[in-house]
Amino acid sequence: MVTGEAKKGSAEMLVLGLVEEEPRHGYEIARLIESRSRGAIVFNSATLYPTLYRLEARGLITGRWVEKAGQRRRRYYRITPAGRRTVAEQRAAWTAFLGALSEVAKLGEV
Repeated sequence: MVTGEAKKGSAEMLVLGLVEEEPRHGYEIARLIESRSRGAIVFNSATLYPTLYRLEARGLITGRWVEKAGQRRRRYYRITPAGRRTVAEQRAAWTAFLGALSEVAKLGEV
């Protein structure tokens, strides 16, 4: 399982990448991160929601409350144009970093 600094360093990119696909609420974001990483990356509320609030304060995502019949009210987050630019930059930086790490540590194909 990925913990600590590695998770902190990747949290923004993970969230932005998921809301880039479609608007999502916090619980859905956390579950998708866990399922797509096959359980290697797990975010709890104490980790995820501060990241969402920070991204919203920076103008990278916007949130709005949605009420659906028979469900509790949820805040759905959508990526902004600035968020799209940021996630593209982060992907490029991570790709370069992982490539370099792979070369140095002989990790195999990344």
